[in-house]
Amino acid sequence: MNEQMPWSTGQSRQIAWSANPALVAVGWTFAALAAVWLTITTDPAGRVIAAVAALVLGFAALFGTIARPRLVASPMGLTLRGLFRTQQWPWAEVGTRLVHTQRLGRRVAVLEIETTQGEAERLFVLGRLDLGADPEEVAAQLTELRGPA
Repeated sequence: MNEQMPWSTGQSRQIAWSANPALVAVGWTFAALAAVWLTITTDPAGRVIAAVAALVLGFAALFGTIARPRLVASPMGLTLRGLFRTQQWPWAEVGTRLVHTQRLGRRVAVLEIETTQGEAERLFVLGRLDLGADPEEVAAQLTELRGPA
């Protein structure tokens, strides 16, 4: 989901990307169905499968609910939100790269964001599910927003 929001100063703009809300709702629905399956099944193997499915789907849906917006870009820098914290970096500490890989016979694009703060370096890999948009379009918008290097 690509949202354009004005900054509080009104002089600049910021763009935010998050997982599709409909997809997050589907995750919650399937997590609930797996939990119901867990309570009604008597087969031990089925209970294990249902428990794992409920936990994994529940965690994915929780992440999609809490980490909104996942990525926010402004002329000042990037903000990346996770499950437990939100981190911000100025453009001078951020490198972005679009990477294409071959998966199951199709070409898939992901956005790599590399950050450096002092000695600490981190790499974040965001795909279509994280961003709710095509990573190629996001990379183009980030390049435009960043301005001249």
